Amino acid sequence: MQENPLDCQYMKEAIKQAKKAAAIGEVPIGCIIVHQDKIIARGYNRRNTEGSTLAHAEIAAIRKAGKKLGDWRLEECTMYVTLEPCPMCAGAIVQARIPRVVIGALNPKAGCAGSIIDLFQIKEFNHQVEKETGILEEECRSIMKDFFRELRMKKRKIIPDP
Repeated sequence: MQENPLDCQYMKEAIKQAKKAAAIGEVPIGCIIVHQDKIIARGYNRRNTEGSTLAHAEIAAIRKAGKKLGDWRLEECTMYVTLEPCPMCAGAIVQARIPRVVIGALNPKAGCAGSIIDLFQIKEFNHQVEKETGILEEECRSIMKDFFRELRMKKRKIIPDP
């Protein structure tokens, strides 16, 4: 599959967000939202930092994009996210009317854009979402693998806490 250079460029921006999450000890998931070829919102996972189940990268970016556009409908936007959305985020994407989502790595344990279920393509919903998967997949996957490998090593006390 030939990756679209623009999709790769924007996914690199989402990866920067994922790295921000990792830097504060959060699961490294990053997201950006693009409108008319301009990044209008960024988000990264902050569940532990905020103590909230709702503090996912996609939810943060959707909130910011809605404020930026002055509308909850994000009908002319594209979301770029490093990991396949969970059920909550996939539902929020459908509700926000985002027409296209570009995903780095699939999430076989919780992904709801095709791995476990595809909330983006339920014909009974009033909105379906086009998706592109596997954009910079290896880089997105390795960020997650590295994070969890380091976390396991810390739990075994191989790496001392700073």
